[in-house]
Amino acid sequence: MTTIVLVRKNNEVVVAGDGQVSMGNTVVKSTAAKVRKIEKRDVVAGFAGSTADALTLFERLEAKIEKHAGNLSRAAVELAKDWRTDKYLRRLEALMAIGDKENSYIISGTGDVLEPEGDIIGIGSGGNYALAAGKVLMSTEMNAEEIAKKAIEVASEICVFTNNNIKIEKI
Repeated sequence: MTTIVLVRKNNEVVVAGDGQVSMGNTVVKSTAAKVRKIEKRDVVAGFAGSTADALTLFERLEAKIEKHAGNLSRAAVELAKDWRTDKYLRRLEALMAIGDKENSYIISGTGDVLEPEGDIIGIGSGGNYALAAGKVLMSTEMNAEEIAKKAIEVASEICVFTNNNIKIEKI
């Protein structure tokens, strides 16, 4: 698994993720990029789960965003529908945290499109640790990027499937 955190603060939206890829109890890579930015539409996304699955989902998300003229809400719902009903996609095991300037969502393969309360999302094996750390840091003077980075650092100290090689994308 992995840890992804999405933070919204002061008109900034940041997605941060660790770089660890594990197979069972073995670390096979420590510098993976699990966050992406869709430049054309000012959307940031992070994934927790299989790398191949996530790349497939990123491509599908980008296509849905283009098809729906940048409407992230509609694109998220359509991706979740496809993910749940398509024979190939249905087998993909991952979670996505996505956001634009107005909305943040968690998308799952069970057809869920969740819009969590608050301005922070945490997913993956260390997601709850990052979420808790991020919630505490939201009341500080730290900006969104600093909060996201520190939240991943906290999760990396607790979760064995998370490291502190942090990748960040922001809009």
